[in-house]
Amino acid sequence: MTTTDTEDRIRRRDDEEADIYDEDGNVRGDFLALLGAAIADRDTLFLRQNVARLHESEIGDLLESIQPDQRLALVRLLGEDFDMTALTEVDEAIRREIVDQMPNEQIAAAIGDLDSDDAVYILEDLDKEDREEILAQLPFTERVRLRRALDYPESSAGRRMQTEFVAVPPFWTVGQTIDYMRDEENLPYSFSQIFVIDPTFKLLGAVDLDQILRTKRQTKIEQIMRETNHPVPAEMDQEEAAQLFEQYDLLSAAVVDENDRLVGVLTIDDVVDVIHEEADEDIKRLGGVGDEELSDNVLSTARSRFLWLLINLATAMLSASVIGLFDASIEKMIALAVLMPIVASMGGNAGTQTMTVTVRALATRDLDIYNAGRIIRREAGVGILNGAVFATIMGAIAAVWFNDYQLGGVIAAAMIINLMAAALAGILLPLLLDKMGADPAIASSVFVTTVTDCTGFFAFLGIATWWFGI
Repeated sequence: MTTTDTEDRIRRRDDEEADIYDEDGNVRGDFLALLGAAIADRDTLFLRQNVARLHESEIGDLLESIQPDQRLALVRLLGEDFDMTALTEVDEAIRREIVDQMPNEQIAAAIGDLDSDDAVYILEDLDKEDREEILAQLPFTERVRLRRALDYPESSAGRRMQTEFVAVPPFWTVGQTIDYMRDEENLPYSFSQIFVIDPTFKLLGAVDLDQILRTKRQTKIEQIMRETNHPVPAEMDQEEAAQLFEQYDLLSAAVVDENDRLVGVLTIDDVVDVIHEEADEDIKRLGGVGDEELSDNVLSTARSRFLWLLINLATAMLSASVIGLFDASIEKMIALAVLMPIVASMGGNAGTQTMTVTVRALATRDLDIYNAGRIIRREAGVGILNGAVFATIMGAIAAVWFNDYQLGGVIAAAMIINLMAAALAGILLPLLLDKMGADPAIASSVFVTTVTDCTGFFAFLGIATWWFGI
């Protein structure tokens, strides 16, 4: 690589838009081409001027867009200019791939500059031996804070919290508090409230920064502090903590231990990540794909999908056995074989609609014991109404198609029965699984589909066998 190559590459970059994204929100192909060439030529000048300056989320998108062999090369070429926070923006598989290849000394040096919540996010993916080696290289106070956060359960508020916060005693004046914030060098990068604590770090209250600015210097903090808005227990599940933020429109919340001592703060940026992760997890579980990521390899992806495909195979065999009960009827009336998938398909789609709404309502706690009865009656009504409408449509189509009005009546009756069963299965099965302590997002889909298939086949073929005497 020559100096001319570097200057030409930077000139080409400067001639283009500063934004690395196209109008569809994807990383621009021309920038990826320049980046790939710079990595191949070990052009650190271009990388520092055009990559190191980017926001961590943008660097994360770049890491996910380039080839696997380019990722580690990019990190190594940037060296100290690489923002480790970018690793919190990528898939877990990519983060592990990069971190596993980085020396522990480099990780320790980089983690020292991160907020505690971002540091925990990276450390929790490491092997225990590597994690301890990295923690041993950190200053004592920081090491204690990170270890305490890592001791909390995975997916808890304690794991998500930031241990950097501002706390003052109640007898301080507003003036003392302002002077403290001006003189203290180790304040959080961004914060919106100050917490009030006693000598044992027990949380007493909080004061918003705007209140500090509007109050005279001689006023004591205890005179303007308020009770903390919904402190979050460190052991609370992160999804429950996110629901508190949503319900009470919080920007930040104190995190307390079992003795009500202040141990950290949960901020809205972390909660947004939690909401995204939980929604993504629910969608994946509804499809039976577990914790799969787009960056996973073929073997791990196949393994994550295998179990639910196996269960689907077993339930499909159950549906097939129902059809087998009426093989003689199907042989005598071929129209039954043509029409029966329609009944099962309509039931499956109707059941999936109800199940999706129910699972989401359970996740957001909008559905509980107090309104379950009303929602069940509503879904049953929807099933009957849609069943009647589509029974009329399909009955007319079948009658004209096969020139047999009796067959149209049979499929119409089966359609009503199956859509009614689909609506009830779509709400009752998730409720039952949730009551039993199972995750309805994982298991509901298979069982709802089984109910609608078996009910649809049995209703249609059974009514047809009885009515036509075959």
